[in-house]
Amino acid sequence: MNFQRWLFSLLIVSPLTVLLADDWPQWRGPQRDAKSAEAGLFGNWDADGPPLAWTTAGIGEGYASVAVVGDRIYTTGNLPNGQVVSAIDVANGKLVWQQQVTRQPPKHGYEGSRCTPAVDGNRLYVVTSSGGIVCLQTATGKIVWQRDFADWNGKMMSGWGFSESPLVDGNRVICTPGGNKGTVVALNKVNGKEIWASQLPNFPQETGVNGDNLNDGAGYGSVVVSNGAGVKQYIQLVGRGLIGIRASDGAPLWRYNKVANGTANIPTAVVDGDYVFTSTAYGTGSALLRLTKKGNQVQAEEVYWLDARTLQNKHGGMVLVDGHIYCGTGNGDGLPTCLNMQTGEIAWGPERGKGRGEASLIYADGHLVIRRDDGTVMLVVATPEKFELKHSFMPEVQEGKSWAHPVIAGGRLYLREQNRLMAYELRSQI
Repeated sequence: MNFQRWLFSLLIVSPLTVLLADDWPQWRGPQRDAKSAEAGLFGNWDADGPPLAWTTAGIGEGYASVAVVGDRIYTTGNLPNGQVVSAIDVANGKLVWQQQVTRQPPKHGYEGSRCTPAVDGNRLYVVTSSGGIVCLQTATGKIVWQRDFADWNGKMMSGWGFSESPLVDGNRVICTPGGNKGTVVALNKVNGKEIWASQLPNFPQETGVNGDNLNDGAGYGSVVVSNGAGVKQYIQLVGRGLIGIRASDGAPLWRYNKVANGTANIPTAVVDGDYVFTSTAYGTGSALLRLTKKGNQVQAEEVYWLDARTLQNKHGGMVLVDGHIYCGTGNGDGLPTCLNMQTGEIAWGPERGKGRGEASLIYADGHLVIRRDDGTVMLVVATPEKFELKHSFMPEVQEGKSWAHPVIAGGRLYLREQNRLMAYELRSQI
């Protein structure tokens, strides 16, 4: 570890591992908010894009993003013999190890991996798209334990495969089988034993705002932590809507079904104190909720609702910066948009920008890095004043749909494109 990385050490997460300020240890970064704390970026990003450090192949097909901790990058992918987890050397992109976690490639719509590993000390955790959770050693890839979601009658709301990235919280790992024996479960992260399994009530058939029937089962988002209304809870988007589950015992606290649709509920919710912002596409819409306490319960009160014509985020995600939500809107359009979260007023957008299709994005150093469905990457100033595009470029590799979310870690931009991973230098090399 060089002096600069040691200097930026901020948080000891285990006796064996130091989490650095420029690590990206899980889905959407250290706080699961799609924001990087790194500075001094983008100075060498010109009209042709930032310099390419390396490109590597052999990680398998899929739409998964990456986790970056220390000198290793971790991701998941599909090879001919099954779904695998790969560890990659940050310095040169070479494979360090690869571990098979399913006996064959899972079969579902848009085949390929979805899960970004969660790295915790000397272990990492992944959810397979066939429905299971696996714990592996970071050093070797050896499997420590694994559980099948069939243990909880695991079920997806529709047919595109489990897409969750698990959450490590203290001594627990949280995941979403979506079954009637456990919609969301908390497992001992050391041995995989169940701590609690949260079971939602049997709801009557419901119809979404766009007229389709809502489905039971897991959605395509990932869990976030909230302390809204003074109660620690896990918030997750499932087939029947956005739910809050008490962290201590898994008791269901509240549900908001208006944001659900019968096709695919995907975006990870945005948490800000007592507030939660949620959105889905397929003609649904977006909402701001306020969590309040009533006795031993928590209620989710709708502050406002935005219909699909105003804002619908499909699967590119949303980021909150200085009170404003930035995201792509439109079912498949991904048009960059900025929204005042408290008022629901559109600050700017929808904008065409560069490229086309869905827009996944992250925030760093006063800017948004936005990746479009066709591979185009934009650098946009993060300001509610106007849509200010600084640069755009087309990465070295593009094939199919570029749905893997971008990652910034250690002064580099990582772009996953199916079987390949590209690393771009965002800081000038001295």
